[in-house]
Amino acid sequence: MVEPVVLSRQEQKERTRQAILVAALELSGESGFAQLSLRQVARRAGIVPTAFYRHFTSMDDVGLALVEQCFQTLRAMIRDAQRDPETFADIIDASAEILVRVVKQNKTHFGFVARERASGSDSVRQAIQRELELFISELAVVLARLPHIEDWSSEDVRMAAGLFVRNMVYRAEQVVHAPDGRADVEEDIKRKARREMRLIVLGFEKWRS
Repeated sequence: MVEPVVLSRQEQKERTRQAILVAALELSGESGFAQLSLRQVARRAGIVPTAFYRHFTSMDDVGLALVEQCFQTLRAMIRDAQRDPETFADIIDASAEILVRVVKQNKTHFGFVARERASGSDSVRQAIQRELELFISELAVVLARLPHIEDWSSEDVRMAAGLFVRNMVYRAEQVVHAPDGRADVEEDIKRKARREMRLIVLGFEKWRS
C-alpha cells in the first residue's frame, strides 16, 4: 500500500500560492488580466476567496508576482546563452535558437507579458517596464565583453542592449502567436531575428562613443 504524501504547512502554502498564480495566468489568456476578479481566480484555483488573502493582498499583487515569474524565465534564457560554449563564437545564431525554444516552452508567460505590457493595469504595465529595463541592464553586462564594444560608454552599451531586447520582445510575441506544429513559421522567425541582429552587430565596429 502506498503511503499518502504528507506536505508540510509551508509546502501546502506554496502549492496554494502557485495554484492561484496558475489560475490567474490561465484566465488572463481568456479575457485579459485587468478583467479578472478575485472570485474567478479563487474558483479556478479551487480555494475559497478568503484563503486568497493568506497569499496575496490584491489582484494587483498577483499581477506583480506573475510579472516577476515571467522575467525569471527571460533571465534563465540569458543564463542559458552564457553557459553555451558556442554562444560567443556565434552569438546571433545561438540567441535566435534559444529565443524560439524558450518561448515555445513558456508560451503562457510570454503571452502574459505581450498582452499586459500594452493593455494591462497601470501597476502591471509599470512592473513590466521596470523588468524590461533591468533585463536591458543585465544583457548590457553580457554584450560589454564582445569585440568592438569594450571601449564604449555604459550608455552606448545599454543602447545596443536595448536594440537587442526590443527585437527579442517583438520576435517572442510572434512565437507566442505562431500556430502549433508549424516548424516553417518558427524557422522564418529565427531567420528574421538573425538578420536583424546581424544588422545591429554590423554597426558595432563603426560606432564611436
